Amino acid sequence: MTEQRRERRTAPRNAGQEAARAWAELVGTARRTVSDGLVVGTSGNVSVRVGDTVLVTPSGVPYDRLTPDDMTGVDLDGRQVLGTLVPTSELPMHLAVYRATDARAVVHTHAVHATAISTLVPELPSIHYMSAALGGPVRVAPYATYGTEELARNMLHALAGRSGCLLRNHGTLTYGSTLDQAYDRTAQLEWMCRLWLTASSVPGHTPTLLTPDQLTEVADRLRGYGRRP
Repeated sequence: MTEQRRERRTAPRNAGQEAARAWAELVGTARRTVSDGLVVGTSGNVSVRVGDTVLVTPSGVPYDRLTPDDMTGVDLDGRQVLGTLVPTSELPMHLAVYRATDARAVVHTHAVHATAISTLVPELPSIHYMSAALGGPVRVAPYATYGTEELARNMLHALAGRSGCLLRNHGTLTYGSTLDQAYDRTAQLEWMCRLWLTASSVPGHTPTLLTPDQLTEVADRLRGYGRRP
């Protein structure tokens, strides 16, 4: 049994086609966070769940250098079961999301506008109706040192009833049923933060905000969005 486990960790290419496809998609998403300006260098991280295994970006490795043989995976208890690279230091946050929700993918970034907002307010003002796509007004999780269980707990409280949150003086975290959905939610959150900062910076004017009833109406409409009648 020990030898089998060691073999799985040192030969991720044998992890199976589903994991290989998921890893390729994960690497593509991680690279996109850099090209779209949501992270700098190796900051931020991405994960995807395949069965009971969580594939996750490794710590300190530039995304453009990742290959199929660099696949890194842990079980839901955080034990490494694939690869030899060290998993991201933010692993506690990712695992907390998978344990508490039906998430299949998680994206964490250090997006500039979202991080700026996290230092100013306890909740992103409802500047746009797409707040409803994240479950409602986006909360800010209290600050805690990166990579800690305290930060993971704070994040879960902020995520209650939401699919995304801000992390004070840190960045964003969103999740979804796919990597594309988790990424799109991150991009949308950063856009809303930029929108609010832009509108609120105009001297002598205060941005209008949407009411809870207006957001509820949007949420009801979004449930049927994209479906055929």
